[in-house]
Amino acid sequence: MGLSMRQDGRKPQDLRPITFQTRYIEHHPGSVLVCFGKTKVLCTATVSTQLPPHRKELNKGWLTAEYGMLPGSTPDRKSRPGNKGPDGRSIEIQRLIGRALRLAVDLDNLGPKNITVDCDVIQADGGTRTAAITGGWIALSLLLRQLKLDHLMLRQVAAVSVGVKGDQILTDLNYLEDVDIDTDFNLVACHDGTVVEFQGAAEKTPMKPQIPLEILRQGLAAIAQICRLQLEALG
Repeated sequence: MGLSMRQDGRKPQDLRPITFQTRYIEHHPGSVLVCFGKTKVLCTATVSTQLPPHRKELNKGWLTAEYGMLPGSTPDRKSRPGNKGPDGRSIEIQRLIGRALRLAVDLDNLGPKNITVDCDVIQADGGTRTAAITGGWIALSLLLRQLKLDHLMLRQVAAVSVGVKGDQILTDLNYLEDVDIDTDFNLVACHDGTVVEFQGAAEKTPMKPQIPLEILRQGLAAIAQICRLQLEALG
């Protein structure tokens, strides 16, 4: 596939500028503002003793995630969830975040503790779920460090979006790219290149069998870069 510049000047494989502002909320050590370009997500990890029944019986820990978009996060005001709770998209995303981050920590040895990772989108410009997972891992790490339980971290987890437009594979899609993409994937993976979740679909035309492998290869290269930035943020 030939290389060409994207609208924002990036090469196909380039990530947007990524930053992590740790301890963003003063009274929550496990908090971080993660920015993937113009996408900004506040991730906060907190702990309680309110366990789901299936873990309470075993006296073992658990982790859940909640995801939401603030009303001003999109150009048109996004309504807050009503009494019915989060919409289907938000439920899907928070389940993805929870699945990814549960693999990062030794929950069986956490004891009777429930960790909640809240991911609040302040500004959306594509890739909010992947930014939430990436920032959520840092928030989780900071919380466990504060609790002197950082030895329970099993692996480093990060995520990135990858898509195909024409004959180009594009890493870390912004909103304008995402709404006009031919094939759209989200990749969650670990620092060692093992894959946690790889989900995607052809939006316009079916993809050739080799495309997912090419997307995976480019996505894992991006994950390696993101993992280095996560560790730098943790100092």
